[in-house]
Amino acid sequence: MNRIGDSPDFVPSDPLTDHEYDGIREFDNPTPGWWYAFFGATVVFSFCYLLLFHFSVAGWTSEDTWADDQRAEFKRVFGAVGQLKPDDDTIRAQMDNPQFMTIAKATFLGNCTACHGRDGGGLVGVNLCDDNYKNVKHISDIYKVITEGANGGAMPSWKRAFSDNERVILASYVASLRGTKPSAGKGPEGDPIAPWPAAKPK
Repeated sequence: MNRIGDSPDFVPSDPLTDHEYDGIREFDNPTPGWWYAFFGATVVFSFCYLLLFHFSVAGWTSEDTWADDQRAEFKRVFGAVGQLKPDDDTIRAQMDNPQFMTIAKATFLGNCTACHGRDGGGLVGVNLCDDNYKNVKHISDIYKVITEGANGGAMPSWKRAFSDNERVILASYVASLRGTKPSAGKGPEGDPIAPWPAAKPK
């Protein structure tokens, strides 16, 4: 079958296939190779994007980016609360402050995950989710460990890195991890301690 306007001697560059529909046969005109290459590149890109921006441990996920933005905004709010005391009542009270816990979580994810894991289950550092502690008897001791360090420098001091208020709410966030279920928690280290004090009525 010739195309309209073709001479009887016309020879198509693409061979005809064996497919025939209502007397019409198809030319074998495959998708060009560059299209397959482009499609393959998009598949590879999407796989890399998925790993880097949804499961990255380097803080590149969309959730981490959002937390960083929230942290920058909430740090602006810090000015309204004045100086937070690093005592048991103040640290316990901040556990119920969702704004401050967002700031503290971003701080934790950006600085503490290499040793304690993203969910606090512990890597080279201790498990922060169980009831056993090595250098903590009271909730305010968490602030002291963050500020001064512990275990001969294995836990470094963060006094120069964070303000007093940041260390208070970071202590609150660490305390809030107690009783949660990490994906792969280390075994208990240290001694079991009493539960955190109950929140005082507002």
